[in-house]
Amino acid sequence: MTVQVTDVAALRRWVRRRQSSHRERGATAGNIYFAVLFIAVVGGMLHRQLAVVFWPQRPNLSLLAGAALVTVGSAVLFLAMRRLGPLGLTRPAASWLLTAPVSRRRLLAPSLRQAVVLAAVSGGLYGVAVLGHVAARPMPGAVAGLLAAVGALAGVLLLLVALAAQGGDWGGYADGLAGLLLAAGLAGLVVDSVVDAPLAAAAAPTVPVAAIVAGLTALNAVLLAVAVARLAATPNERILAAAKTAGTLLDSVFGVEPSFVADMVERRYWARRRLRSVRLWARVPVLVAQDLLLARRRPARLAWLAGATALPVLLASGPRWLPAAAVLIGGMIAGGVSTATVRTDAANPVLLRMLGLDSRRAVGQRMIVPGLLSGAWYAASLALLDGLGDLPSGPWWALGLALAPVGAVAAVRRARVGLVRNELLPLDTPMGTVSPGPLVNSVVGADALLLGLPTLVQIAQGHPLTWSTVLVQAIVAGIGARAYLSGTTARDRVELTGR
Repeated sequence: MTVQVTDVAALRRWVRRRQSSHRERGATAGNIYFAVLFIAVVGGMLHRQLAVVFWPQRPNLSLLAGAALVTVGSAVLFLAMRRLGPLGLTRPAASWLLTAPVSRRRLLAPSLRQAVVLAAVSGGLYGVAVLGHVAARPMPGAVAGLLAAVGALAGVLLLLVALAAQGGDWGGYADGLAGLLLAAGLAGLVVDSVVDAPLAAAAAPTVPVAAIVAGLTALNAVLLAVAVARLAATPNERILAAAKTAGTLLDSVFGVEPSFVADMVERRYWARRRLRSVRLWARVPVLVAQDLLLARRRPARLAWLAGATALPVLLASGPRWLPAAAVLIGGMIAGGVSTATVRTDAANPVLLRMLGLDSRRAVGQRMIVPGLLSGAWYAASLALLDGLGDLPSGPWWALGLALAPVGAVAAVRRARVGLVRNELLPLDTPMGTVSPGPLVNSVVGADALLLGLPTLVQIAQGHPLTWSTVLVQAIVAGIGARAYLSGTTARDRVELTGR
């Protein structure tokens, strides 16, 4: 039996012509004009802020901080590529062309070209940003251009490694190594903020930049040729997974609905796990036992949260309220480890009815484990800031424990937010019409952090901490948690949606 292979380029041209017939004349040119005008306007408005981010007037980071930022950026870029594929297709192409008799190499080549361009741009911009904060002044323009080229070539190299991991069976090991590099980079930033390393401008190293550019160019050329040759061997299921990820992200952005991404991440996390049945602890309430089991089955996230207690130290050199806000937000994120069960209860209240639990008892039990996690995170983070001398004297660990109900309320309230309410009346602004639904959803959960206002004020003032302040924070947090539980639940219903 002979299979005739269709020219995929001709097929795409035919589809493009048919799609163009449904558009008005000049629509494509109008879109390009709008995009260019938007970039020009935003660049003109924010050029000073962009200059501070990419190229300040004088270097303000040490070599240790620069190396740590390079490590963090490389790990984050690689992990982002791995989550996005990096090789994928559009939904129409994945639905109709992936299994069609077309050349797989020519089908996937446009996606590869687009990924290479995006990786080069991302690596180049990040390289310029790090270089602007580390390099000595003045710097010749040719040297700066070569260093930016090094960043772009490094981004392409990371893309080719991620592409090889997508087609091979060692992607999990590569992700683990990238995670270790990310942790090492963050640890380097924390050490730099603690030891107060000297700026890199004092002794700028001289390196053969041109030789590095030539070497990376040759290496990328060889690896790109190998990647193109093995392009057709990429498994279909991984290309489809990348297409689903990109489609979900676009749906979330277009519909301003972040819950799509959260649900996708949860499903993929548990789909890769092999679980076995475990009997719940009989001495604790059933929902608390389920949350404890869920937290125990996520050791990697607990380890990352334990390491993240040092991140507020990076902000200690800024305004006093900045590390305080970082601590409050971090506790809310720590409490969210086990709140996926809250979304399950909200979507299926029949299970609560079968267990004989009303909404008040259910939400009360669901707040216990987030409270424990948040309290431990708050206490560890504030104790670390106190130990490093970034806070005045006082029982800061006790203040962290007093903040536990704040993190629990914020995490549970965020988990119960539900879908975006698009029926709210739009708001007319000088910049155009704004839908308030996404804005309301974006602050739900974070608004409960206002219960930690005594802590924010105490850190911002810079006065020594007293036990009376700890007591005030504990009373405010307890009253706020009780008011939230009473105001959004009832004894005579099982639905978790607030009234």
